[in-house]
Amino acid sequence: MSLLKVARLGHPVLRDIAKPIPVREIPGSQIQRLIDNMIETMREYEGAGLAAPQVHESLQIAVIDVLEYPLKTKLNPTPLTVLINPSLTVLSERLDEDWEGCLSIPDMRGLVPRYQKIKVQAYDQSGNLLDFKAQGLQARVIQHEYDHLIGKVFPERMRSLESLCYLKEFSKYWKKQNKD
Repeated sequence: MSLLKVARLGHPVLRDIAKPIPVREIPGSQIQRLIDNMIETMREYEGAGLAAPQVHESLQIAVIDVLEYPLKTKLNPTPLTVLINPSLTVLSERLDEDWEGCLSIPDMRGLVPRYQKIKVQAYDQSGNLLDFKAQGLQARVIQHEYDHLIGKVFPERMRSLESLCYLKEFSKYWKKQNKD
C-alpha cells in the first residue's frame, strides 16, 4: 500500500462530479488497490473519511473510519466503511450544526449544518449492496464525503463564513466557547 497525494482546495478534481464504478469492476485489482491506498492515506492524515476525488481520482468511492477519528469520539462510532456509488436519502429534515474540517482544506474548521438522519445505499469493497441508516457523527461524515463525490466542499454548506477559521484559532477561541 502507499500514501496518495491529497488534492487541495482549488484543484479542479474537487469540483468534478465523480463517475460511478460499474459493479463488475469493484473486485478488480485497480479499484481494490485504490481503496486500500485511500484507507492508508485517511489514517495517516488522521481523517474520519476520504473520497476518491480528494486523491485525484474522479470515482464514486468514499472510505469512512470514525473509530479511528483523531478525537476518539464515542458518539456513534463507525467501523471502517467503504461506500461505492452511494446514494443518500434524508430521513429527518432536522439539521445539526457542528464543526468540520477537511483534508483538502488543511488546518481550517467551520460550522456546517448537516441532516441528522439519512439512509445510505451503496456497494461495499466486495461489491455487496449496503442499505443502512446513519445518524449523528456517522451521518455527518457520510454527507461530507458524499459532497466530494458531487463536487462540493464544506464551506459551501456553511450558513455563514463567520465561523471559518484556522485550526490554531479554533482550538484557542472557538473550542472553549463551545464548552461553556
